[in-house]
Amino acid sequence: MIITTRALVFSALKYSEADLIVTCFTEDYGLQSYMLPNVLKSKKGKVRASHFLPLTHLEIVGTHKNKGTLERIRDVKLVQPYKTLHTEVVKSSLVMFIAEMLKICIKEEEPNKNLFEYLEHAMLWLDAHEGIANFHILFLLKLTAHLGFYPEASHLELRYFNMLDGTFQDLKTNDYCKEGSKIDAFKQFIGINFDAIAEIKLTKTERSEVLLMLLNYYQIHLQGYKNPRSLVVLNQLFNKL
Repeated sequence: MIITTRALVFSALKYSEADLIVTCFTEDYGLQSYMLPNVLKSKKGKVRASHFLPLTHLEIVGTHKNKGTLERIRDVKLVQPYKTLHTEVVKSSLVMFIAEMLKICIKEEEPNKNLFEYLEHAMLWLDAHEGIANFHILFLLKLTAHLGFYPEASHLELRYFNMLDGTFQDLKTNDYCKEGSKIDAFKQFIGINFDAIAEIKLTKTERSEVLLMLLNYYQIHLQGYKNPRSLVVLNQLFNKL
C-alpha cells in the first residue's frame, strides 16, 4: 500500500555501513519505523540522511505492508524547514532530549492527530522564540495530557502534590506526596501556554528539581519508562547558562 502522510522524526539509527532505521510519528498511521537502504551513501537521491534529524517535520510517501516489519520510504520533503532548532546549541540539545523522551513514551501504532498537532505546534514555537529555559518543563507537562495523566488542578492552593494520584492535597497520605519549593515552582506551569514561560523565574537548582520531579512523575505513570540518556547532556548545558 502506498501512503502519504506528514511525520515527525523521533530517531535515526545507523544500521550496517550505509542504512538507517528511522522511527517517525506519523499523522495518519501513528508510530512507524522505516528502513532506508544505502541512504548514508546517497547524496543526490530523493531520500537523504539530512532529512531525518530529530523532530524534523516531513511529508513522506511510503510503502506500508503492515506485516510487522520495517516499512520503506519512497519520497520525502520538508513540510516546515526549521530556522534554529538544529543550529543553535541550546535548542538542538532540547530537541534531542524531547525526541528521546517521545520515543520512550509513545508506543502506539494508532493515529493521534491531537498529539501530532501538539508536537507540531510546540516545535514551531520553539523554533521561533528565545527565552526557552523553561520550555522542556512545560512541554513535558502538556504532554502528560495526551498520555493520560495530567495533574488534576482544581486545588492548586494545597500544600502537597500526590504524584501517584496526580492531585493536590492538604495532607501527606503516602510517600508519593511531595511538598516544598519545587512544588511551588511546578504549580507555576499548570494552565499556562508557551508564551508565558519567560515570566517564570527559576534558579538553576529549582529548574533541575522540577524537571527531575516531573520525570519521576512519568516513571510512576508509564510502564517501562526509563530516563533518557540525553538528560545528562541537557543538565550539563543548562548548568552553564
